[in-house]
Amino acid sequence: MSHPIVVAFTGGSGPGYGRRLVEVLLELQQPVHLTISPAATKVIEHELDISIDLKSFTPELFWPDKQALFSNLHYYHYQDFMTPMASGSFLTRGMVICPCSGATLSAAANGNSRNLIERAAEVHLKESRKLILVQRETPLSLPTIENMRKAKLAGAVILPAMPAWYHGDQSVTGLIDFVVARILDQLNIEHHLIKRWGEGIENGD
Repeated sequence: MSHPIVVAFTGGSGPGYGRRLVEVLLELQQPVHLTISPAATKVIEHELDISIDLKSFTPELFWPDKQALFSNLHYYHYQDFMTPMASGSFLTRGMVICPCSGATLSAAANGNSRNLIERAAEVHLKESRKLILVQRETPLSLPTIENMRKAKLAGAVILPAMPAWYHGDQSVTGLIDFVVARILDQLNIEHHLIKRWGEGIENGD
């Protein structure tokens, strides 16, 4: 069994990216440690029409047909600092905050740890492990750009949810999979979500 991947949903738009990411990771038999912020629940309810109780999280609401994979999914409350991901001694393959809100980006960039998500991000930076921040916001303010710069200098990967169109699938699912594929590439996880350059694609980035 490989080391788990920490995934956090925060209050940025685009929780569909995070939902698809966890689904693909479970399908690829990757263990996932999941945590969700209160702000994320508001966005999830608005964008995905799913109501979440953070004290008794029910994964079937997100992935109704994936119950057979739930043995690899572990959920932790965002205020529980006694969980494994809060400690640097707990080995992980990396952490993905998807979507990553501006407030969470700021916390990661400036070393704040007011909740489990921010603490886990701090842990991944201090241990020089992969921390991937998936923002979906436009236009960008100067403070956001500065926080991206700080986070990048600290070792994070800034991976905005910016799907491309050259891979041949312009459906909503295809555009989501493009971003998820880029996240998996950063984690060195093999996948077949999209066609790569040289695989029948004439244009690329």
